[in-house]
Amino acid sequence: MSAGPVHGTWEPEPAARWEDAFLTGNGHHGALVSGDPDADRVIVTQHTLVRPNGSEHAGPPELADRLTALQDRLLAGDTGAAEDFTDGRPLQWVQPFHPAFRIHLDRTAPEPRPAYRRRVDFATGVVEATCGDWRSRVFVSRADDVVVQYVTAPGPSLTLFLDHRLPGVPPGLGIGQGTVLTPEGAVLSLRARYPGGDRAYTGVTVAAVTGGTTALGPRGLCVEHADAVLLLTRVHRHTGEFDVTAESRTLRDLAREPYDDLLERHLARHRTAYRRVTLDLRADPAERALPGSELLKRPGSPALLERLFAAGRYHLLSSSGVLPPRLTGLWTGEWTTAWSGAFTLDANLGLQTAGAAAADLPEVTEALAALVRRQLPDWRDNARAVFGARGAVAPAHTDGESGHCVHFSREYPLHLWTAGADWLLKPLVDHDDTRGAHDPATAAALAEVATFYEDFLTRTDADGRLVVVPSYSPENRPANAGRGTLDAAMDLSAARHALRTAAAHHPGTPDADRWRALADRLPPHRVNADGALAEWARPELADSYDHRHLSHLYGVWPLDEITPYDTPGLAAAARRALELRGAENDSAHGHLHHALVAARLRDGRRVGRALGAVLEGDFFHPSLMSAHYPNRDVYNADAAHTLPTVLIEALVQSTPDRLVLLPAPPPSLREGELRGVRTRFGARIDLTWTPEGATAVVRPTRTRRVDLRTPSGARPLDLVAGEDRVVRLEAR
Repeated sequence: MSAGPVHGTWEPEPAARWEDAFLTGNGHHGALVSGDPDADRVIVTQHTLVRPNGSEHAGPPELADRLTALQDRLLAGDTGAAEDFTDGRPLQWVQPFHPAFRIHLDRTAPEPRPAYRRRVDFATGVVEATCGDWRSRVFVSRADDVVVQYVTAPGPSLTLFLDHRLPGVPPGLGIGQGTVLTPEGAVLSLRARYPGGDRAYTGVTVAAVTGGTTALGPRGLCVEHADAVLLLTRVHRHTGEFDVTAESRTLRDLAREPYDDLLERHLARHRTAYRRVTLDLRADPAERALPGSELLKRPGSPALLERLFAAGRYHLLSSSGVLPPRLTGLWTGEWTTAWSGAFTLDANLGLQTAGAAAADLPEVTEALAALVRRQLPDWRDNARAVFGARGAVAPAHTDGESGHCVHFSREYPLHLWTAGADWLLKPLVDHDDTRGAHDPATAAALAEVATFYEDFLTRTDADGRLVVVPSYSPENRPANAGRGTLDAAMDLSAARHALRTAAAHHPGTPDADRWRALADRLPPHRVNADGALAEWARPELADSYDHRHLSHLYGVWPLDEITPYDTPGLAAAARRALELRGAENDSAHGHLHHALVAARLRDGRRVGRALGAVLEGDFFHPSLMSAHYPNRDVYNADAAHTLPTVLIEALVQSTPDRLVLLPAPPPSLREGELRGVRTRFGARIDLTWTPEGATAVVRPTRTRRVDLRTPSGARPLDLVAGEDRVVRLEAR
C-alpha cells in the first residue's frame, strides 16, 4: 500500500494504440513507448519537426491602407464591414507537426507470455516495461539531449530498424536509410527530405550490444543471444546534407558510458524540477495502487486527481524546452496531427502555461520566453502589414517557426485579434513577480506591445472614449453582427493590462506616462440586461452565450483586473456571465477555462462541476495524456497540462500584494496538502487543510506586507525575508 501520492502510473498490458503509449521527453526530443516485449515500438518526436506546406513563405496580409475605411464603416454602424477585410487568400494552416520515425524492436519470445507490467515514473522520466526476464527502460535525457533505450535479456533473436511510415505519411518524401556495423554494435540512420526543397530531417540511432552477435538484416540490424542492448537516438532538422558520421561518432562516445551514469546526469535536472510542487489529497491507498486505466473509471476519486496533477506537471515539464508545449505537447503518432499540432495562442497555449509560475516550473516560462523572443520580428511585420502600426501583434496560430499572421478566414478573422501578445507575456510577467526582478527581454517586449497600442488606439466615440476598432473576441461573434466589430471585452482588458504593465516595467519615463494615460481613456466594461459582463462593451451588440471560449472573462483570469475584492460589482457580473455560458462542443479547454474563472470568483462548486465534466467525460487516455473532446476524441494536451493549474488556483492564489488561501476548493477536496507553490510576492506556500481547519506555512524571500484573504475574512500579513510565517485558519 502506498503511503502517499503515486508519482507515476502503470498498466498491465502493452499499449495497443499510440495514444495509449507512455510518454517521456526533455522539451526537445520526445518518445511514445508502447512497451510490447515481442514487438516494442518507440515513436521518436522532435519539437521542431514541421512539414513545409507553403505557409512558411507567407507573410501577413497587407491591409493597412484599408484600415481607416474599415474603421469608418464599423463606427458608422456597418456591422458586416469586416467581412471583406482580407487579401482574399483561403484559410491556411501553419506547417504541421509530425513524428520523426518509429524504432522497431522485434524479438522471438517464449509462450505463454510471463507476467507483464509497464510503468512511467514521473519523478525520473523513465518508462519501464517488464515481462519475465525481459526489461526495457526508456528516457529522454535533459543532460545529453538523447533518447535512451536500454533493453536487458532481449531474447535469443532481436531485429532493430527505423520506420517513418506512420499513419498519414505524405507521398513524395525522399527517404534514405543506412545501417553500418561497428565494433560495439551498429549505427542506423534515416533521412527524410520534404518534397520541393532542400529541407530535411535526419535521425541517428547508435546500438551498443553487450554479448551475442550482430549482423545486417534486410531492413536493419539482427542481434542474436545478446545480454543487453543500449540505443541512443537523436534527430536533427536541417537544410542540405547532414553529417551522419560526425553525429554517430558523438553518440558512440556517449554509448560507452553505463546506462546508470546516463540516467544519473538526467535525474539531476529532471527530478529536481518535478519535485518542487506536490499535492496529497489523502486518497485511499488501494485506489492509489490501481493502474491508470482503472483509476480513470473512478472520476470522483481523490487518487485520480492526485495522479492527474502529478501527470500534468510531468507532461508539461517534459514537453517544454526549445519550445513550449504544442496542442499535443511534444508528442504525436501520426503525420496528420489535428490542427497541425500547432501552438494555438487564443486560448490553448495560454491555458497550458498559465500555472507555470505558481507551479514552480521556470522551464516552461523560459521555453515560452524563447518563443516570444524568436518571433518578435514577425510580430512587428503583423503590426505594420495589418494595422500600419509600430510595435508587435502576435498571431493566433504558429508552428514554432513563423510568427506571421497567416491563419485566418472570413469565418475566423484571427488577423483582427490584437490581444494575443498580452496573453503570451502574462506568464512571463508572473514569473518575474515570483523572483522579484524584471527580465529586460520581457520588459522590451512589453514596450513593443504598448507601442502598438499607441499607434492603433486613435479612434474615439461620441463621448471621447477610445474605441478598439476593429475588435475580435475569439472565436465568437455577436448575435446580431459580424465577427469583426468594436470593443470586445478581451481586447479592452488586454490593452489596459499591456499598457499599464509596460509602464510599470519602464518607471519614470515619458513612455510610461503616455501608456498609463492611454489606458485610462479606454471604455469600461459593460454589464448587459441579463446582469452579465458583456462580451462586447457596445450596447448595440448582443451576446452569444453558447460558446467554448470565455474570452470576455480575460479580466478575471488570467488577469487580476476583475476580482471579488477590488471590483465586486464587476465580479458579480462576471459570475453571471459564467452562469450563462454554454459548453458548446464540450472541448476540454472550455471546461477547464470555466473552472479557472470560477476559482478566481470563489465559486468552488462551479470549479467542481467543470472538473467533473472532464473527469466523467472520458477525456484521458491510459497514458494520462488527454483528448480535446469527450470519449478520447483527438489527442490534445490542454486538459492534461491545465488541470494542475485549476487545482492550485482553487487552493492558493496570489498577486504581487495579495495572498488568497482556499478561495474555491471543490466540495470533494475535503482534506489534503499542497506543498511548494510559489507566489507573486516572493514566497513559497505549504498548505494543509481538513474539515476542522487549515494551516499555511509562508516562506518569504522578500520583506513586505500583503493583503491576506481567507474564508474567514481579510487582514494584513507582514512578512520578513527568511522568516517562516504560520497562518492558521478555522473550520469553514
